[in-house]
Amino acid sequence: MVLIPARMSEAEEQRWVTTMLDKLAAQESKRMLGDAELAERAARLSEQYLGGRARPATVRWVTNQNTRWGSCTPAEGSIRLSHRLQGMPEYVLDYVLLHELAHLLVPGHGPGFWRLLDAYPRTERARGYLEGVVAADRLPHLPAARSE
Repeated sequence: MVLIPARMSEAEEQRWVTTMLDKLAAQESKRMLGDAELAERAARLSEQYLGGRARPATVRWVTNQNTRWGSCTPAEGSIRLSHRLQGMPEYVLDYVLLHELAHLLVPGHGPGFWRLLDAYPRTERARGYLEGVVAADRLPHLPAARSE
């Protein structure tokens, strides 16, 4: 819930909300997790949603994944997350981590795999967010507005 003074016009209210959302996004992006924190987060997610069965040997950020959000190699127990996820909402990061953890248990994207992800309540929301990011990247970029 957001409380706004009644004297604000609709335009002022919109500007204030936009400003506050920008500040919130900036704070969120400052809290970048290191590889150790990613591994701890993966362990918590595995425990909470997969009964602790998915146990990666390594979880780390990588900068060479520009078409995937994450990947894993079950034989090695390694999970790699694209650096592009840094600064995205936590529920999106958790979804991608959980997605890769599920691949440690079930290869491919068959019904058994998706049943594992059904336990995470924000799966659809996170997938929608990521689809929106991909769609926005495909939009033509307009030149920045010039102030005169």
